[in-house]
Amino acid sequence: MGVIINRIKLVGSKGTKKIDGLFDSGASFSFINYELAKKLDIILDLSEPIEFETAEEGRKITVSKRILLDFYIEGIRLSDEVIIGAATMQKWRLKLNFDQDRVIVDQRVTRPMLK
Repeated sequence: MGVIINRIKLVGSKGTKKIDGLFDSGASFSFINYELAKKLDIILDLSEPIEFETAEEGRKITVSKRILLDFYIEGIRLSDEVIIGAATMQKWRLKLNFDQDRVIVDQRVTRPMLK
């Protein structure tokens, strides 16, 4: 597991901000500072909160909000809003069964973590 810091541009319905983004190969979800999120777009409630393990042994956090932002790296817009790409499928070990038109989820990797 590793961490890389890279300059990114975040774009929401309320504004744009360039920041140093932390790319963490051990995190199963993306996170943003709440105050920054409020400045960029509308914050929505999750249908149900998600509890995450953190890198600190025994520490957990509960997330109850979400936001949808586009982000740009080197001028390229990145998003997983509608189309699920190979990287996401590999990360979550999703398998496609074309004979049955099914997506198969490996339950061993569905536990949210921030390690």
